Amino acid sequence: MSVAMATLIPEERMPENVEQWWARRQRSKSTAIPYPVGQFRSDWERYPVLVRQYHPEFNHGITLTQVPPAADVYLLWQCDVGHLFVATPEEQRSRPGGSRRRSTWCPDCATTAVNRPAPACSYAGAPAKRRPDAPRAPQRASAPAMAPALAPVPAPVPAPYACGHPRDPDRVEKDPADDRCYLCRRLDSSPLTRQQLETMVVARSRVELSNETSTSSSYSWECPRGHGVFAAKIERVLAGKRCPTCAHARVAADGVAVGESFVSPWAPKPASAAEADLRQRLRDALLIPLDHNAVRVARPFFTHVEVWPDFVMPEFRVAIEYDTTGRDGLEHVGRREDIDRRKDRLLRAAGWEVIRIRCGKLQPLGLHDLQASGVTNSLVTRIVDELAQIRGELIVRSYLA
Repeated sequence: MSVAMATLIPEERMPENVEQWWARRQRSKSTAIPYPVGQFRSDWERYPVLVRQYHPEFNHGITLTQVPPAADVYLLWQCDVGHLFVATPEEQRSRPGGSRRRSTWCPDCATTAVNRPAPACSYAGAPAKRRPDAPRAPQRASAPAMAPALAPVPAPVPAPYACGHPRDPDRVEKDPADDRCYLCRRLDSSPLTRQQLETMVVARSRVELSNETSTSSSYSWECPRGHGVFAAKIERVLAGKRCPTCAHARVAADGVAVGESFVSPWAPKPASAAEADLRQRLRDALLIPLDHNAVRVARPFFTHVEVWPDFVMPEFRVAIEYDTTGRDGLEHVGRREDIDRRKDRLLRAAGWEVIRIRCGKLQPLGLHDLQASGVTNSLVTRIVDELAQIRGELIVRSYLA
């Protein structure tokens, strides 16, 4: 590589240790304390688990509220078990994702949870362990060296099927009279043709599917209704079980227009005592039913074209969410906060507004979100006031109990 080209490629800089990073910030800001204590407290309050895992004595005496969440610096953390590990703030904030285990915050705990040691042999035929004082069995004399084996002769390539597709030499055909591949024979009893299958599969797999001979192979398919790509075996597609989003929508959402609320059998059952308390208080304050649990949206939310707010108010077209960090501090933070934002965008695109009750240290995500410490009568009053601000005081007043 020439010197001119090397100058055009930026050098990738690794994260610094905390001492180097702090010294560099002192030089760039020309001050002994580049970030005062508490400057980034609001950014870290949403991660109570990280607040517990961070210790200033391990990090040059720098508190967590002095570290910007986007700082490219290696910090030393300690999990609840006592493991010490190094990670950047970005790595720590992105750990709570699809797992609800507390071990996701610590790499050592996560490795221990996944790679458990195999149990010792306990079956009847297992060889017994040799005692240290037991005599060793005499070793057998090694066999004389043999001449190197000749290279194996490659097996002849079998002739293709009568349909022209490559033959599988390991497959035993049940109908020797029909010398076609199994997929071609299976298509005889299906309304689909191979050409139609090739138009349904993603573009990068069409050549591979044109030479496919089995129905047990899995491919990525495009939903004809625009629900995106889904993975399924050929046999499942031939049987009519295709896009999971379409299958879920056929149960209830297909009969509802976009932006309408309904009762969905897919919605999870309420399991929070705080949500049940808030539901009863809202029923006492407003003369509206809270029976619906889903709203039809235009685009898929995972494998559904519906979302399930905690409280659905079709009279106001307002959805209310009650958010807490949960027992382990993993809920509604990190990547799950991004999922909440995506859910809110789908609701607003369908003509709804969202009020999120953000408990604990969770920060508001939208214009109408409320911060609260728990379910109280004052919280219900604030919700009613926010409804009046969204839909108008006259409309909301007509539903007051």
